[in-house]
Amino acid sequence: MTVETLRRPTLADRRARVAVAVLFFTNGALFANLLPRYPQIKADLGIGNAAYGLAVAAFPTGAIVAGPAAGVLVRRFGSARVAVAGTLFTAVGILAAGLSGSVAVFAAALFLAGAMDAVTDVAQNAHGLRVQRRYGRSVINSFHAIWSVGAVTGGAMAAAAIALGLARGPHLVVSGLLCVAAACVALRFCLPGPETGADGAETPGGDARPAEGGASPGRRVAWVLTALVLIATAGTVVEDAGNSWAALYLSDSLRSTAAVAASGYIALVGAQFVGRLMGDRLVDRFGQRAVARSGGLIVAVGMGLALAVPTVPGTVLGFAAAGFGVATLVPAAMHEADSLPGLKPGSGLTLVSWLMRLGFLLPPPLVGLVADATSLRAGLLVVPLAGLLVVSLAGVLRTRRP
Repeated sequence: MTVETLRRPTLADRRARVAVAVLFFTNGALFANLLPRYPQIKADLGIGNAAYGLAVAAFPTGAIVAGPAAGVLVRRFGSARVAVAGTLFTAVGILAAGLSGSVAVFAAALFLAGAMDAVTDVAQNAHGLRVQRRYGRSVINSFHAIWSVGAVTGGAMAAAAIALGLARGPHLVVSGLLCVAAACVALRFCLPGPETGADGAETPGGDARPAEGGASPGRRVAWVLTALVLIATAGTVVEDAGNSWAALYLSDSLRSTAAVAASGYIALVGAQFVGRLMGDRLVDRFGQRAVARSGGLIVAVGMGLALAVPTVPGTVLGFAAAGFGVATLVPAAMHEADSLPGLKPGSGLTLVSWLMRLGFLLPPPLVGLVADATSLRAGLLVVPLAGLLVVSLAGVLRTRRP
């Protein structure tokens, strides 16, 4: 049994934890304010599903390009300052995307926003892990739950702005200023001093498993790492379906109002938040393998039924089931990768974090091509297929601990 060293956090530690939570909240809220505006932007630009899918793929493309630079920036300037600067430039990119008058400008603005979002993501997680080491116990999952709260809040702000007839420009200026101001205040309470890395004992999931069986340890590690990347990518594929296509599917295919269409994304991230709140207790009781397999099954069945019998309420519930099912997948893959034998501390985590962003890059144009050739309903079959992929690969995750 793993024994964790517990220590009483100081007032500075508790303030830093709140500050990091604010950074996660603003990161979730910023982009969520833009997502429900996608159908309006697509209509204003007069583009088809394939062109739209390629344009929104610029966001994860920017993230993939900038991802490797994030670590360098964190070591040079400090994780807290990089997170706040990234928040500022993410807000600028999102505002430019909302005000774009051409597909090229829209894609370029999303590229900038995606690059800055990736830098912010790495920096805030790095600072969150610093706080976790000060606490001597896991607190990182609570930050990801707060991110979901921010995403729900941002989506609700956008839905309210749409319902009130507020133009995109004023709406995104106000949301951007609020998020940047909150991040700047949070910076005052972040941990001071240089970045500190975790040694083997402090690395989350330090109870690394030995290689099993007679297979080459290096070969087994490569296989497990590949499976973990696919599991994390499946989670991001489902998230992207809510990000890029939920509002469009509800408004165009199911003829809902713009305000109601925003509820698909809100349902996904809201259910994801609930799943993250429950996730630690479920994993402690049943093991990560069983939780992941159950989650993949919930995604496949829930979204599969919603697509088989398309209604507005059923589709919103389907996206909610998908969000709940993938709630623990990315944290589970990151935790498992960080404890793989034969890798330097943080190497597995970095690879999974970087490569899983392919889940935000490849599906949008693929779904768009399928939608133009057949229907968006057919394109969204990628969601239940991602759930089935998780069910098939969850065996690489841990069973219940003794």
